Amino acid sequence: MRLRDITARARRAGPRTVDLLIALLVQAAVTMPFVVPRAPELPDATWTAYGLTTLMVLPLVARRRAPVTVLIIVLAVGAVYRFAVEGPGQPLPYTGLVAFYTVAELSSPPKRTVIAMLTALAVLVSVGLDSDALRELLFSLFVFGAAYAFGRFAVTRKAYLRAVEDRARHLELTHRIEAEQAAARERARIAREMHDILSHAVSLMIVQAEAGPVAVRTAPERAEAAFDAISETGRDAMVQLRHMLGVLREDAGSPDAPREPQPALDGLPGLVERVRAGGPAVSYEVTGTPRPPGLAVEATVYRIVQEALTNVVRHADATSVRVRLEHGPDALTLTVTDDGRGPGGGSGLGLTGIRERAAAHGGTARTGPGPDGRGFRVGVTIPHPLPAPERGRRGGVGQ
Repeated sequence: MRLRDITARARRAGPRTVDLLIALLVQAAVTMPFVVPRAPELPDATWTAYGLTTLMVLPLVARRRAPVTVLIIVLAVGAVYRFAVEGPGQPLPYTGLVAFYTVAELSSPPKRTVIAMLTALAVLVSVGLDSDALRELLFSLFVFGAAYAFGRFAVTRKAYLRAVEDRARHLELTHRIEAEQAAARERARIAREMHDILSHAVSLMIVQAEAGPVAVRTAPERAEAAFDAISETGRDAMVQLRHMLGVLREDAGSPDAPREPQPALDGLPGLVERVRAGGPAVSYEVTGTPRPPGLAVEATVYRIVQEALTNVVRHADATSVRVRLEHGPDALTLTVTDDGRGPGGGSGLGLTGIRERAAAHGGTARTGPGPDGRGFRVGVTIPHPLPAPERGRRGGVGQ
């Protein structure tokens, strides 16, 4: 078993279990001089000496709860062992090192400073009374200094691990928030698409269905055209709904998923014709030099025209509508003007959706009364995307 696995298991076991294991390990280390045969000229090891050795180890079980007290007890019992008992010596002062390490790790700075000075003094006195050898003194100071350094290193390591864990939690929270925001934006986009498709289709079908009975009595040929328009509008709505639902399916990437394209500018004449067939007179005009704005912008312009015409059919009671698409050098401008009575008492979701769609491409939407205060006008301006080199130059200026 690797050391990393042993450390991980010990950490999961809890601090009390870890302290007990450390005490047992130290007890095994200090027991070795008692079981190893001694030289004949040395006195035999006694149970009293071994009992004092064990008494030095026992406080280590409580080292986290009272590190200073444990160190004092260990040093006191060690002094008794050294000067009052004839027992075998230890290669290293294991219990004192563990207790000093704990003080360096867990005690406050003032306590650490005082305890470090007292420990250094105790080492000087102990070595001076024992052998008075400089080599032993330097070695003792070195090992206790190393224990102190490892204690402080443990604090630094724990702080680093906490910082890493906090950063990981922060990143996870940030990613969760970003995912929720992306999901909210996607739900809003889908809601706009569904609103535009259903609202437009249902509004046209209602208007054409209401006009049908009147046309049956007065102009049967117009009634037949109205019913054909209802059927065509319903089929078109079903196609678009199937496409939307296919996008939402989990297996939308499978070969059986729908592949109908998004609406584009070349679909506007057909849209205008369907509205004209069962509602007000609608004219469509394109000016300027066409410049492909991209599929996303084309779909947005189509949906805006669709929503604007739906509002005219549902609320405006207009007799004529003008749709004008202008391809300018810097932007694409759309204007839908009618001679009706304005948006009426609708919920306003359609106009809000128009503004959101324009803003998604960096554009603006303006709605209000038409020319001379008559009717209603929807104006949308969407800038053309900049070429990649120009985007880079403009981005560099601000840096």
